[in-house]
Amino acid sequence: MSEPPLKEPAPADELAEAEAGPRRKRKPVGWSMIFIAVLVAVSATLVYRRDGIDGVLKILTDDLWLFGEILPRVLAGCLLGAFITEILPHEKVSRSLGPNSGLKGLLIGTAFGAILPGGPFTAYPVAAALLTVGADFGATIAMVVSWTLIGYGRAVAWELPILGTDFTLWRIVISLPIPILAGALGRFVYVRMYPKGEPT
Repeated sequence: MSEPPLKEPAPADELAEAEAGPRRKRKPVGWSMIFIAVLVAVSATLVYRRDGIDGVLKILTDDLWLFGEILPRVLAGCLLGAFITEILPHEKVSRSLGPNSGLKGLLIGTAFGAILPGGPFTAYPVAAALLTVGADFGATIAMVVSWTLIGYGRAVAWELPILGTDFTLWRIVISLPIPILAGALGRFVYVRMYPKGEPT
């Protein structure tokens, strides 16, 4: 009897893709974009009826100027999220912040959000990158809520000088459980919505 042929080892690229897992597909046009487009159309119609074409053009010019100012920040944030997606080890992130990480994942997400510097152009791309590399909804929600409520940058730059030490410390202490509770609730709701995992 002849021996069965040996299987050739899979190429390194295929192994890397298998370890990374399936990436979440992003829809170019979703319900949120449609909703915003409808609001823009309705608002533009109301402004046109009240102020005419000059009012619409003034708002459009001001918005284009604002868009030009924030575009570099948005680009930098998107690049940051893309680089983080490629740099972070997917297995470690999934183990530390994934669906089976339990309370530890919520605590890590809360701590990470509290020390995360920068504004929304940093926080939200980082959150999207964590979701892509294996973090679950609960840990990511805990991170975003913690960044919003506990973030040290805001406390040091604004609260301490204006509101004082006592107010800032008590507000942080009172806010500490909220990211964990929000993350646990997000994880609970997500499991009920997608019991077999997020649809691809």
